[in-house]
Amino acid sequence: MINNFARRLADIEPFRVVEVLTRAKQLAAAGRDIVHMEAGEPDFTTVAAVINAAKASLDRGETYYTPAAGIPELRQAISRYYRSDYGLDIAPERIMITPGASGALLLLAGLLVNPGEGMLMTDPGYPCNRHFLRLVEGEGQLVPVGPEDRFQLSAEKAEQHWRPNTKGIMVASPANPTGEILTATQLRDLHSLCERKQGFLLVDEIYHGLNYGVDAPSILSITDKAFVINSFSKYFGMTGWRLGWLVAPEEAVPQLEKLAQNLFISMSTMGQYAALAAFEPETRVELNRRRDEFAARRDYLLPALQSLGFDIPHCPAGALYLYAGIERFNTNSQQFCLDLLENHGIAITPGEDFGRYKADQHVRFAYTTGLDRLEEGVARLRRVLA
Repeated sequence: MINNFARRLADIEPFRVVEVLTRAKQLAAAGRDIVHMEAGEPDFTTVAAVINAAKASLDRGETYYTPAAGIPELRQAISRYYRSDYGLDIAPERIMITPGASGALLLLAGLLVNPGEGMLMTDPGYPCNRHFLRLVEGEGQLVPVGPEDRFQLSAEKAEQHWRPNTKGIMVASPANPTGEILTATQLRDLHSLCERKQGFLLVDEIYHGLNYGVDAPSILSITDKAFVINSFSKYFGMTGWRLGWLVAPEEAVPQLEKLAQNLFISMSTMGQYAALAAFEPETRVELNRRRDEFAARRDYLLPALQSLGFDIPHCPAGALYLYAGIERFNTNSQQFCLDLLENHGIAITPGEDFGRYKADQHVRFAYTTGLDRLEEGVARLRRVLA
């Protein structure tokens, strides 16, 4: 009976970036020098104030379950964050703390999608989105987008691909793997389409804060009917703490709480008290300094890769990535990445991780390592591609 697993597993693909990271760490443990440009994980450790807040919570004995929606103090802190950074009045009662952005995605899949229904999303895009939908017997309805779209989903294209079983639209801004940002006009048009189609709009905003010289508007400035996914992992540098949040329309919160009670019970108590320190002024100064360093890395890596022949038509305004065409070198991104890792110590992610549309012609570079290591990676690429 060992092979009698659920049929849905056949449609849930491996998360290839994790496989690349695992193999890269194996090679490093064996003594190889690996330049890591594969994982979307900031290389900075969590800010000391956040770590100290976690220790203090343990000293106070904060080791018990919390409410399924999160501790009130953290929901209030996030509400204040929306007021200070966005000028928005978001009631704490609309904010739910989740076990990472992944927990928010799981809750929304369970809340919104019936078996046989689907959500429109970009191809390329974050791969786990469609897999969460498959888990609840729904489907990710992939819409091919390219450089001419700045790899984002327009309302016009979404309407062309809307199906009878489409339940709504899921977009990300800034986006993984492309770093592209949706303008306020684009967000407003997507919202108008969903209103007209009586569908839901979900916006992944987990890379907010990591935008470089360009505004990244929140859908919450346009409507209180959309669902927003966010996280402490990226800008706040707390990947291993597994803490995120979800902003939902008021009427959806009781159902989301019911799901959270059953699926998670509650989030890490220590992590929630730690996250309170993420909003302190001194912490924000350090986080913004780190953001500026990411921008400097992007500004080095982008022209360096272009000079080697990688096709990157636009300068992405956010996130941590460069999504690069490799047609000049190879038409099999999986093999291209494998060769770079095994033979040259360069770890990047194949395009197949992010969808199907021209995926074998693309790779993703993550500038989540120091500038000196990026320079070493470029030097190795120059030797290989020469």
